[in-house]
Amino acid sequence: MKKCVFAGTFDPFTVGHEDTVSKCLKLFDEVIVAVAVNKSKACMFTPEERLEMVKSVYQKEPRVRVLIWEGVIADLLEAEDAPFYVRGIRNSVDFAYETSDFYASRKLSSAFIPVYLPAEQELLHVSSTIVKNSIAFGKPYREYLPSAVYKYIEKRGKHV
Repeated sequence: MKKCVFAGTFDPFTVGHEDTVSKCLKLFDEVIVAVAVNKSKACMFTPEERLEMVKSVYQKEPRVRVLIWEGVIADLLEAEDAPFYVRGIRNSVDFAYETSDFYASRKLSSAFIPVYLPAEQELLHVSSTIVKNSIAFGKPYREYLPSAVYKYIEKRGKHV
């Protein structure tokens, strides 16, 4: 059984993230979406809210498992016996960051294999930051989110 981990803060989970998971489902038997707790980032949503958002997208997809992870991703890969670490890449900045992170992580665990999946051209501009800024400034953001995530946010009164 081929398993992968796709981790991120997902604050919130966007159509770009959804596209990456869709690609993973074509390559792997199980996709573990890890909602990362990153204490250096100021998140709009709690880890539990982010978990609920991602779960709402994949409630009917048994091959996607969603969890909260606070710690080093190399430890999660080991704990899940999942050697493949998936990263979505939008541009050369993402590539440089992910490659640097890979080499640092490689020192912690030589067993994992990075998998870089390029974003579709029409999604290159999509980011969680754009969504958070749109919410903060009262601008539309629906097109950047899976419908289940948009509905989740709307129910909590942060919609436009």
